[in-house]
Amino acid sequence: MRIEDTILDGVKIIHLDLFDDERGGFAETYDVEKFSALGIHTTFVQDSWSHSAAAGTVRGFHFQLPPRAQHKLVRVTRGRAYDVVIDLRRNSRTFGQHVAFELDARKMTAVLVPIGFAHGFCSLCDNVEITYKMSDHFSPEHYTGLLWCDPELGIDWPVAVGDATVSEKDSGHPGLKDLPQVF
Repeated sequence: MRIEDTILDGVKIIHLDLFDDERGGFAETYDVEKFSALGIHTTFVQDSWSHSAAAGTVRGFHFQLPPRAQHKLVRVTRGRAYDVVIDLRRNSRTFGQHVAFELDARKMTAVLVPIGFAHGFCSLCDNVEITYKMSDHFSPEHYTGLLWCDPELGIDWPVAVGDATVSEKDSGHPGLKDLPQVF
């Protein structure tokens, strides 16, 4: 297992060890001791799963507000996704910037999304499944988001805005300039 830093302080890509043989494969997707040795000391209390039936489905950008803010460990378990993380920490030198990369179930990678960041993704194929480990439970009154297609974010999505499948809720989030200071 190895960890890769990104341009956003605290956002990390984790490359899991995959053991293949004639039967298939095996990987440890989370081990508190191994993650701690890599500098990740988060306690996760909830696992969640999402399924996107069609390529071009966009989910996000999601986050929870303090005091119920969450660290997330995100991994694609089936298919491929274009994953994006945005820095929402107003006093950060990278506020409003994002990092984007492909998560592929076959490559056994995960991304650590710390508190202070918004997360979203676009499915790159049909039937994409994603799992999340979270450091706090889902809290509807603390849950919110950022508009996924805000031009101010400068994200080069793999799907045109008019062709994306997006929920009404995700289409109604504010853009970055209208987002109150949350972190």
